[in-house]
This record gives sequence, C-alpha cells and structure tokens, in this order.
Amino acid sequence: MSQPYRPESLSEERPSTPPSTDQTLLSLQVPSSPTTKSLGGDTLRSRASSFNSTAETARSRANSDVRTIRSRFEGDELSTEEALCPDPTNEKDFEVDNNPFAFSPGQLNKTLNPKSLAAYKALGGLRGLERGLKTDTVAGLSVDETTISEKIGFEEAIDSTESKKASQSRPVIRQEDIVSGHEVSGQYHDRRRVYNDNRLPVKEPLSIWRLFWNAYNDRILQILTAAAVVSLALGIYEAVGQERAPDEPQSLDWVEGLAIEVAVVIVVLVTGLNDYRREKQFVTLNAKKDDRQVKAIRSGKSLMISVFDVMVGDVLHLESGDSVPADGVLISGHGIRCDESSATGESDAMKKVGGDEVWTRIVEGTATSKLDPFIISGSKVLEGVGTYLVTSVGVNSSFGKIMVSLQTKNEDTPLQVKLARMANWIGYLGTTAAGFLFFILLVRFLVGLSANTATSAAKGSQFLDIFIVAITIIVVAVPEGLPVAVTLALSFATKRMYKENNLVRKLRACETMGNATTICSDKTGTLTQNKMTIVAGMLGTRSIITRGGDVTEKVAEHFSTAFARVSPAVRSLLLQSAAINSTAFEGEEHGTATFIGSKTETAILTLAKEQLGMGPVAEERAGVEIVQLIPFDSDRKCMGVVIRLASGNYRLLIKGAAELLLAKATRELVDEAEENLLVHDLTEKARNHASQTIEDFASHSLRTIAMLYKDFPQWPPAEARRVEGDHSLAVFEDVFQDMTFLAVLGIQDPLRDGVSQAVKQCQDAGVMVRMVTGDNVTTASAIASQCGIKTPDGIVMEGPKFRQLSNADMDAVLPQLQVLARSSPDDKRILVARLKHLGETVAVTGDGTNDGPALKTADVGFSMGIAGTEVAKEASAIILMDDNFSSIVNAIMWGRSVNDAVAKFLQFQITVNITAVVLAFVSAVSSPDMHSVLSAVQLLWVNLIMDTFAALALATDAPTEKILNRPPVPKRAALITTNMWKMILGQAVYQLAVTFTLYFAGAKFLPFNPDDSDEVLQLELNTIVFNTFVWMQIFNEFNNRRLDNKFNIFEGVLKNYFFIGINAIMIGGQIMIIFIGGKAFQIKRIGGQQWAICILCALPCLLWAVILRSIPDKYAAVLFSFVCKTWLAMFRPLMSALATIFRPVGKVYSALSRHVIQPTKRFSKRVIRKVLRKKATEEKEEQMASDEEAAIKLKKVETSPTEPPQTPPSAGFPTHPQHSQLSPPPITLTTA
Repeated sequence: MSQPYRPESLSEERPSTPPSTDQTLLSLQVPSSPTTKSLGGDTLRSRASSFNSTAETARSRANSDVRTIRSRFEGDELSTEEALCPDPTNEKDFEVDNNPFAFSPGQLNKTLNPKSLAAYKALGGLRGLERGLKTDTVAGLSVDETTISEKIGFEEAIDSTESKKASQSRPVIRQEDIVSGHEVSGQYHDRRRVYNDNRLPVKEPLSIWRLFWNAYNDRILQILTAAAVVSLALGIYEAVGQERAPDEPQSLDWVEGLAIEVAVVIVVLVTGLNDYRREKQFVTLNAKKDDRQVKAIRSGKSLMISVFDVMVGDVLHLESGDSVPADGVLISGHGIRCDESSATGESDAMKKVGGDEVWTRIVEGTATSKLDPFIISGSKVLEGVGTYLVTSVGVNSSFGKIMVSLQTKNEDTPLQVKLARMANWIGYLGTTAAGFLFFILLVRFLVGLSANTATSAAKGSQFLDIFIVAITIIVVAVPEGLPVAVTLALSFATKRMYKENNLVRKLRACETMGNATTICSDKTGTLTQNKMTIVAGMLGTRSIITRGGDVTEKVAEHFSTAFARVSPAVRSLLLQSAAINSTAFEGEEHGTATFIGSKTETAILTLAKEQLGMGPVAEERAGVEIVQLIPFDSDRKCMGVVIRLASGNYRLLIKGAAELLLAKATRELVDEAEENLLVHDLTEKARNHASQTIEDFASHSLRTIAMLYKDFPQWPPAEARRVEGDHSLAVFEDVFQDMTFLAVLGIQDPLRDGVSQAVKQCQDAGVMVRMVTGDNVTTASAIASQCGIKTPDGIVMEGPKFRQLSNADMDAVLPQLQVLARSSPDDKRILVARLKHLGETVAVTGDGTNDGPALKTADVGFSMGIAGTEVAKEASAIILMDDNFSSIVNAIMWGRSVNDAVAKFLQFQITVNITAVVLAFVSAVSSPDMHSVLSAVQLLWVNLIMDTFAALALATDAPTEKILNRPPVPKRAALITTNMWKMILGQAVYQLAVTFTLYFAGAKFLPFNPDDSDEVLQLELNTIVFNTFVWMQIFNEFNNRRLDNKFNIFEGVLKNYFFIGINAIMIGGQIMIIFIGGKAFQIKRIGGQQWAICILCALPCLLWAVILRSIPDKYAAVLFSFVCKTWLAMFRPLMSALATIFRPVGKVYSALSRHVIQPTKRFSKRVIRKVLRKKATEEKEEQMASDEEAAIKLKKVETSPTEPPQTPPSAGFPTHPQHSQLSPPPITLTTA
C-alpha cells in the first residue's frame, strides 16, 4: 500500500535569519487542531488552532525575546486525498477513462478552486506537474506528439520530486525561432481527449426547423391560418356536401382557403431560410472574433499559435498587456502582476511568484498563503514578463466555467430597438384600420343578413371572407421586416468589413460608426507604417551621427565612421542597452530571419546588429543575471532593467522618451572612444545642446529615444525603498534619478500610403480627425501636418497641460484641438469623455493595456490587431487587423451604408403599407359584395415582397466613396427625414391615384371583351389593378436605392448581384401568378394589351420620383407641417369619440382580468408549485434514506478488522490509510 507523500525535507529546520548570540529561534511544526474541517479545499479553523496563522513572528509578553514560528499556509495540514477531494458538483471531472497522464482535469482544477497551495503541494509542485503532464518547462510540448503510449501514475509523478531540488529560475526571455501560423491539426490526440482544447462550447445556432417555427410563431399568422382552415372546410362542404342545380358549376370557394395556407407556408419557409442564412453568418463572424494568436514554446521554439490550440502542458509567454488564455502555474518571471478582478473579484494587482520558488518555501516550511504562483485565465497581465505552464483549458478553466454560465443571446442594437418601436406603432395603426374595416363590413353583413338567401355554409363563408381580409390587412400593415432589415444589413456589412480588415466585435459599433463626428487616432502604426528605422542619433551630448539623408540641420558623422571608433567599454554598454533592456525576440517571419516584438525595439536591435557587431541575441543575453525588470509603462514613458556585472556591481539601464529622460540625467558620457567609461557632470550648456538636438530630430518627424544608465555597488540600494511584498526589488522612482546620459536615437517611421487622402476623406465627410500620441510636441506637429490633420489655426497641446484645464477651458479648446502630444492613456480617456459631453460621436484608437478605459468610454473603440494588447482588443468594439487608418474610413463608409440600407427599406415599406392598406380598405368598403380588390392571397404575396425580398435587395448595396460627401447624422435625428416623407407620401399618392382610377373607372375606358359577363369583367379589372400595384412596387424599389435628391437611381446596380437576383425572382413570380394563379389568387389571365396597360401605368413611378426630387425639401417640410396639423385637428375628435365608445368595453375587460383571469392564473400557479414541491420533498426524503443506508454500511466496513476500502483507481487520486489519531507535533529547538 502506498503511503502519503511527505517530503523528508519538511522535517529539516533552517533558520531564516543569521544566528545571533542572544536570541533563541524556536521553530514549531504543528498540525491542525482536531476541529479542523475541510470543505472542498477550504479550511475552517477554530480559534483554538490560531497558531496556524500566517504571522511570521510572535512576541511573548512575559519575555521580550523574539520567538519565530514557522509560517504555515491554509490547508498545509491536509493529506493528499483531502487536498484533491472532489466536490459533489464536479466528480465527473475526476473520472477519465484510460488516462495516460497522472492527473485528471478535476485534480488540476483544485489548485484554483479557490487558489490552494495545499493542492499544489499534493500535485508535487511545478516538477510534479511537469512530469505528470508529460511536458517540459523549458522546451514545452513536442510538436510530434500524437498519442501517449507510456502511462504515468499519480504516485510516480509526485514521488519523482523527492529526489529533485527546486531548480534554478529559467530564463525569462527565450531566443528561439518564432514561427507564425503553426498548424496543430491532428496532434495531441490524447491530450485533447483528456483535457479538451481551449474552446468554449459555442451556443448552438437555432436549427432550421426552430427558425421555421419562430417565423410561424406570429399570432396574426396563426389566426389567419385558423381562419383559412375554416374557410377551406366550408369551401369543401359547399363543393361536395351541398346539392346544386344541374347547370350550376362546381363550387371552388375551397381554393382560396387552400391558397392562403400555401401562401402562409411560403412566407414561413422564406423567412426561416433568410434567418438561417443570417445565423450562419454570425456564427462564422463570432468564431473569427474570439480567435487570436498567442506565443507558446513547443519543441524548444517559440511559436505563434491560435488561442484555440492551447493545450494542457503548453508553456506560454506572458507579457504586459496580455489577456491570459488558460489557467496555469508560473514557471519563472520578472515583476509579474495580474489584474484578476474579472475572474476572482480581487481588485488589487496580484504579484506572482515562480512555481519553483513556492515549492522551495513549502519544503522549507516558510510558505505563506500570500505566495501566489497561479495564473488565472481571463486575468490581465499588468506588468512583467515570464512563462507559465498551462494546467486547465476551455470549459475546465476558471474563465471558461464563468463564460459558459454567462452565455446569453446577442442584444439588439440601438437601431433595431428604434425600428422595433416604430414597427409597433405602424402595426397599431394598421390594426386599427383593420378593426375599423371589420366593424364596417360586419355591420353591413348583419344588416343584409335578413335578405340573404344563400345557404348557411355560404353565409359562413362570406363572414370568413370578411374576417380573413381584415386579418390579412394586419399582416400587411405590421412591418415585421424592419428589425430584420437591420440584421440583414449588419450581417452583410460585418462580413464585408472583415474582408476590408475591420473585425466587428460589437454589432452596435457598425451602425454607430456611420454617425461618427470625430476620430481620436494614435500615430504609430495607424497613421504611420510602423516600419521603424534609426536614421540619426547622438552619442553623449556631443557626437551627432546619421545614416544619411536630410534628417538634421546639424553637421553629422556617418554611422559607420562613428561606431567604428567607439571603445569596447562603450560598445558593451550600448549592446547592453539594446539587447538586455529589450523584450524583442530573434525569429523568422515568412521564411526571413528578423526580430519580433515592439517595432521600436526591433529597430534598435537592427542598429546594434548592423553597426555594433551584435551576434545572436541569445548569446548577448546568455550569462547575464537580471536582478530586476522594469516593464514599459505608458505613464512614465520608459522601461529598464537591472543587471549584475562581473565586478559584483549592479547596472541600471533605462531607455524611453528622450526629453523626459534628459530631465533625469545629471551626468554624461563625454568620450565614446575612451578605453574606460569617461563620465562628467552634465552642464547646462550640454543639456541645452542635447535638448536642441532632440528638437531638431523631432522637427524632421523622427521619434527620439534616449538611453541612460547608472551603476550601484549593491541592489537594492541602501537609500531606496523596497517593493511591498518583495524586499529584493527597489521602488523605481527612488533609483530613477542622477542618471548618466548615454545616447539619443532618432527613429523614422514613414506615413502610411494613402493616409493623407484618408484624413481628407474624413474631413470632407464632416468627421474631425485628432492625433493623440505619446511623442513630443514637435514630432507630433510635424507628422500631423504631413498627413493633413494639423491646420494653421489648429491647436497643439501636451497631455499634462490639457488634463489641468477646467471643464469650461476644455470645452473652449476642444473645437480647435487637433494634436494632443505627450499624452497618457488617462489624457485620452478625459478627451473622449469631454467630447461625448459636447454631443460628439467619438471613435478612438488604442493599442495599450492602459487604453482600455478610453476604448470603453468612446462610442466606438478601435484596437490594433497587430500592435494591440489583448486587453485593448477586449475593450474595443472593432479590431483593425492591419492597424491602418484607412480601414477606419472603410468602417465609416460601411456604417453609413447600414444606416442607409435601413432608411431605404423603411421608405419602401411604409409606402407599400400606406398604399396596400388604403386600397384594400376603400375597395372592400365600396364593393357591393364586401370584397377587397386585393385578395388575402394577393396581400400575402405583397407582404412577402415587402418584408423579405425588399429587405434582401436594399440591404446589400455596397457603399461608394460618394457616401462620404455628406455630414454625419446627429445622434437624435429622426429615423424618417423630410426627404423620405416627401418620397413616401408622394409615391403613395401616385399609386393610390392610379389604382383607384383603374378600379373605379377602368370599366369605362379599358378594352374588355363585351361578350364576357360582369363577374368575369370585374375579375379581369381586379387582375389589372393587382398587377399594376405589384409592378409599381418593383419600379419604386429602384427609386428607393437613393435617399438624396439626385436622379441616377441605377448607379452601381449592375454590381449588386443580390438586387438583380431578388428583382428577377419578384418579376418571375408575378408573371407566373398572372398566368397560372387563377382561382387561388382570384385573378384571370390577361392578354398583351392589358399587360401593356399595367406596365405603362406603373412605369411613371420612376418619372414621378424625378418630379418629387425636384421639389426642395424646405417646401415639402412646410406642406407636411400643414397637412399634419389639419389631420390632427380632424383626428382628435374621432379618437375622443372612439375612446368614449370603447371605454366601457375596456372597463369590462379590466374587471374580468382582475376578478377572473388573474385569480385563475394565481390558483393554477399555486397548484403547480405545490405539486412540484411535494415531488421534490419525496425525492429528497428518498435521497436522505439512501445516504443513511450508505453511511451505516460504511461504518460497518470501517469498524471491521479488514483493510480499509480503497478509492477506485478511476478517480485519479492516490489512496491512503485512515489514521485514527494524530501524533504529537514535532518541536525542534535551535539555540543560536
């Protein structure tokens, strides 16, 4: 039987402080109180066991001697099986069939459920995890791994750590080749099977059948279906159940009911298929949205892999700004602090400690609960660099569990909400019209009932005809296609935007971007190419050097000459500043050797390689002991590193913004050719010369980076404060002073091609572009002038001055503010918030971790897909995959295109609504037999054209650059503009005039066959009216392709294959209906002459639109105002009368609801709850009885003399004998 793993070194005592002559160090190792309870990794201790506190020292009141008690962490006393005991809710995570690894997913999760050093200890620490997961903390997983042939057991994994000492810290910055886009398909079969991959279960899209049901789950359609079924039944009864005269033709009234059912099925099928296509598009886009690249080490090489391909056992890089993709344990790192607020709710930055160091402390007995080697998925790396071992991915990770529980459907965009509200209002008006029509026709039907000699079935059929027409008018009047049109436009736009390097993460950003009034853009990589080259510099404050070209006004020495004469000591110092104080890598991209990392750092490494003879970066960094790392911070604008020199001294190397670092320098390197480093005090004259040189470089659009250094005899220096929680590190502000000025580098970053044109396009579109950059004023002004952002009357301001302005002063400055230089992320956030306060719709770009607040504050946040951190990407609404400003212009165009598509569809649909409802209403009321000129089936066809086909056709017009030749739409602008009302009402008037003329007077002037009966002639006339009406909608669809007053409605139509295809379907469907619709559509086939009449009556819609566009909008606005006032004056009395009539009905319904319906509902709910509660109680009692029976059996087994029961091997954790009593605590007394 295997015994619990207890490292022998736990019993060894080592004093943590140097021995003294008058102190006695008392080291205690005390197990927990017998009252200790373990609940899934959490330990509850009584006050009696308070000696297990993490306090490092305890002072006796009776004796002033200091007695040190070994610190203990929570759960230290737990046995292995207690530390890894499964919770009732996740027992299945501990059971894995044929697991070749030592640990199950559940056991690995115990380290973070919550953070548990006890579980970490039980798993054997970092080395136990390394062995148990069959990986390597240095080389990572093997790229050749497929299946695991050799199984490793739990005991073997953790026992292997007994003979190992805690290993030395691994190098933080590895230099292996980086390969982009490495494929892992087909690899890691067993690893995927046991631990899954790093994908969360995607919420399954609705099935096609569910979408069909949703399309049909419309109460109006269901009522229409029921009425059609009754109509069909009555029609069949009339046809086969009623006797008829010998010369009377067979009744075909059943055809209409059948045709309505078929039409409803077609509407449901088309709507469902349309929704299915939309769902598929969004699933594809969401998959692309969540994917990103992370740096992993596999087979000793750093690879860029998809976040979805991260495996348990992978070794991943951590850098400032990263969003942690999976749970794990830190291998090694420098100054890593994480924001875990989104994962654990902990608001403080959590300092991370390497796994080996934690294990050493556990072995020595000095571990405390403050030690934290755990990396939690979903957290953000605030500072530091390092590597960590992945222990949980996907649904097994902390973040994965949270995200699975929070999965919800996408929220509607603001435009969808507005249109849904408008659709409801239009629907109310249509329902009112339909109810009014039904009331009039019902009264007429009842009045004529006494004189009606038809059979009972015929009378029932006549009543149903009235009801069906009213219901169909509601179907047509309710514009359910409005929100659908937005969704279609958004899905089409986001797909096309992705092809144009805009990855839309939040749909609302797409429509909001169309109304943007200002863009706050970064400089580096967005306006410039981010291809940085060092073209000038200054060694010390005296030697100005250049690569060549017109980059400075001063006399300069060429690079090759200047660097050739530097002494070995200066060369070594420059190489240290370039290679050691850097986070860039040597790697390979597209088969070419290059440096990977920050473009500024890669430019410096390139200079060091070309001019200083730097070898492979790995060799330069090999053997260098890094004592402290100061990551780049956007507030202080610099980064640094402390290294230990061969002499035993320590050197602080700093690089960053030149003018800020110059202020920290008090000494300078005066002779770069001197064998030893010759340093003098920095005189005021030398400081001014250096400042002028920096200004000169900046005026030539060069980014200036300075290098400083300072040597110390010890680290941390005696006069410097220590970092809280780690006394081996110094507070940066205390050592960042009295530095020695080494060099200045001028980095050239040319403008992107076409950026000046893109800025001008934005300005022509009424969008003001502002540059927000960390560069100094001179550099920022020079580049802003080159790309057209800076104008002669524009204001350039520095961030520190801007943030000190009052709100009133900011509001006065903002209209002319064009460049904000030397700005911090907080300055950007303040700028964005103030612009929004002034009513601007603000878009902002950001790439750093600290840009998150500004990206969140903006109406639309753009993050950089290449240079951006994961924190910035998560805070943004759109990711610029090419980091290019021109892509922002594309986003504006597509945003306006979405808004235009909705406006086009709205204009088209309201026109059809008005015409169809008024035509059906008037014709039904005026008809002797109370039939509308547009039958129910015809109206359903019109509804299909209006809601589905038109939405597809009008939502797919791609934008052109002309869409930018107009100002943005204000936030609170009305959905329907004056120009749109002009076209809607103007077209409705024309269409009603034509259809009423044909319906009421067509019999007098249209060519009909005089031999036909009146019934046939009326049917032919109705067919002409219906055909003309549909063709007017087809032609009017072309009119609605333009929203302005320009005449060319065919512009770009041949490029929109969707529009052409949809119109071909509508035209083909209409021709087919007229030729073969017959009784189902209640029409008659017409000849060529009648076809010509229909087309000629509909075609002038195009000419009428030209006339309407010629009317100035201001005159149309005056006319509409007069009409609205007149209508309200007439409508208010009618509404008052209707309210008076229907108020009693409403009161009766309210009384019924209050006294009958609601009590019935409450009674039903109470009954259901009682039944469910009773059932749950019975199940609970059965479970308790079962548990009691199991407990009795277990007690019998425990009291028996036989061997105690073992945990099944499938559980995945070791078995141990039960100890009935605790041994007395070992006490070691060491006298110093």
